[in-house]
Amino acid sequence: MSEQAGVSAPPDEDAAHLERLGYKQELHRVLGLFDNFSVAFSYLSPMVGVYSLFVLGVGTAGPAYLWLMIPVVGFMLLVALVFGELASHYPIAGALYQYGKWSVGPKYGWWIGWIYGLALLVTVASVDTGVVSYLTTLLNNMFGTHLDGTAHGTILLVTIVLIAVQTLMNTVGAKLMSRISRLGVFVETIGTFGVAIALAIAGFHHGFGFLFSTQGAAHASANPLGVDFGGHWITGAALVAILAHAYIYYGFESAGDIAEETKSASRVVPRAMRSSLLYGAVASAVLIIGLLLAMPSSAKGYADAASFSGGVPAILAQLPSWIQDVFLVVVCVAFFSCGTAVQGAGSRLMYSYARDKVLPFSKQLSTVSKRFHTPVNALIVGGLIPVLFTLLVNINPSSNVHILWFEMPAGVNALTLLVSFGVSGIYLSFLLTVVGSMVARARGWEPAGSFRLGRWGWPVSIAASVYLFLMLLNIIWPSGLASPRGSLFNFDWITLMVMVVLLAIGGLYFVIAKPYRRIAPKE
Repeated sequence: MSEQAGVSAPPDEDAAHLERLGYKQELHRVLGLFDNFSVAFSYLSPMVGVYSLFVLGVGTAGPAYLWLMIPVVGFMLLVALVFGELASHYPIAGALYQYGKWSVGPKYGWWIGWIYGLALLVTVASVDTGVVSYLTTLLNNMFGTHLDGTAHGTILLVTIVLIAVQTLMNTVGAKLMSRISRLGVFVETIGTFGVAIALAIAGFHHGFGFLFSTQGAAHASANPLGVDFGGHWITGAALVAILAHAYIYYGFESAGDIAEETKSASRVVPRAMRSSLLYGAVASAVLIIGLLLAMPSSAKGYADAASFSGGVPAILAQLPSWIQDVFLVVVCVAFFSCGTAVQGAGSRLMYSYARDKVLPFSKQLSTVSKRFHTPVNALIVGGLIPVLFTLLVNINPSSNVHILWFEMPAGVNALTLLVSFGVSGIYLSFLLTVVGSMVARARGWEPAGSFRLGRWGWPVSIAASVYLFLMLLNIIWPSGLASPRGSLFNFDWITLMVMVVLLAIGGLYFVIAKPYRRIAPKE
């Protein structure tokens, strides 16, 4: 593989490259390498991921779940290399949609964009509803209020406010979005390395050998979450726990979504993809190690910290209350920065889609503000749809609901079921994009960007596609509502069914409107 070094390309060269691909420069090209990296890193957000998924990992596989990050990060780095080569050759807003369009054809690209776009919109709703419990706890601690972060009305109100502010900030311009993301990098560093250092000063309760133990998690009698893997760790517990990492290490591809606002995008975007993934891996590893070593040494204390009622807050409880409040602020800022980055990426995809006239109201959605140089209408719609998704928190059955041959479990709101598509949709769109690059390579495509894989193109692409396929199966595979997989995250058939329904909706539009007829690669 090779990467051309040198000075930044002049703005007119970036614009000329874009024009050769059939588009004119409309967005404001003001972002540098660190800006592009910051947006991608804020989307990946190791702090948000670890705080949300720590219990899923340690509760199902014990402290040894830490090491399952190695294959996930390793294979995702291969995906980042494939995406980097595509982004270098096609530095266009919309990223995956554009890569698929140019690699295989209009129909293929449209489907990638549909799947990826929905996954991004779902992720905005997931992130912004996920911060509500932390934000209400912080407000209660600071002002003595009694806000209930689990109340549907509170979740809806706070989420609407957050999305409105994020939309406004994204509208003002790419530069402000990048500044928020830079702040996100700063607070994520504090919230990962800082938490680990604070816990170390307070005193770890275990030696490093603890990181290699399973604490009997493969057996129901010792599992903190009460799930039973029949004593099988590698073929049971590890397959579930690895998702605590698989759900974190993506988002680096958003560096490509803002390519048209990045200077020297052909050179910068591939670097930002790799560096955001690798720095995210280091930061999350440090945080996880700190949390694991600080877990209580007693059996009851460990079980509480590894349960959904305890988790990260239970471990941080050993710190002084003012430090806990500082870290709560950091967590809230990290969530906000993550949501802002995801919404920004999603709006660029919507703009790219609309620019090719493949969406209803494409003319309006592709309009760029002359004042801010941002796709304002796409941003507004990209905020409204997650708000509509958030309304699903009100659908929360008190008993299991039977739908055809599967069940919607009691006590799980409909938004949670939709959010299950967030990750499966990402992995499916990633898989289709990598496969598309192999199709292009087989047809004789010769990458001409600043970053090229060369003779490593085929082995890297094949390994990346195999990993994505197997992990997608692991995410969606129905194994019974009472199984660890079914009870903890994919709710048996639900994740697969949600995916099928969303694909069917896209299929109806695809057949009736035939949007692919308006897409025509010009290279």
